[in-house]
Amino acid sequence: MKSIIKTTAVLSCLILAFGCNSSDDTKTAAASSASVTPASSAGQSAVQDDQSAKNVVQVAIASKDHSTLVTAVKAAELVDALSNAGPFTVFAPTNAAFDKLPAGTVEGLLKADKKNDLTNILQYHVSVGVFKEDMLQDGQSIGQVNGDNITISKKDGKIVVNGVANVIATVPASNGIVYVIDAVLLPPAK
Repeated sequence: MKSIIKTTAVLSCLILAFGCNSSDDTKTAAASSASVTPASSAGQSAVQDDQSAKNVVQVAIASKDHSTLVTAVKAAELVDALSNAGPFTVFAPTNAAFDKLPAGTVEGLLKADKKNDLTNILQYHVSVGVFKEDMLQDGQSIGQVNGDNITISKKDGKIVVNGVANVIATVPASNGIVYVIDAVLLPPAK
């Protein structure tokens, strides 16, 4: 019984010591909370984390071969969406892949009035879920974020998307997987 009383007394003292603020502490807390600036409206992409594995957007940003893709993702305002938890499978065309498009195509798609077209094309490069290499089968159809499907084929052990884009590298990301491809995927005409 004495040990219960002692334990209760010790707990009461701890609660009083840590649970109560003096008026000076309250004033200090109020002053410091008043000086806090409101959070910006930046989304998930604004989170700074140099310890964890890179997400799909950070993988693209870190690649010198994907600067055109990064510019397009920013113009379509998809950075925050692709920085979220996912999981995503991203088919990421290289700069050289964009260079294969007719002259002026990329510049035209980066204009504000073409944002919907750009978004549609970029979303055609993204699947929800992680499709690892061993899961991809010849003839497999995969639904893309824009609502259309891509078709996977395997030729001589190599993965090809829609019969035109060769997977030339695979990069794991914290929120999915990035397949580096050598051609831009264009959604079917509607």
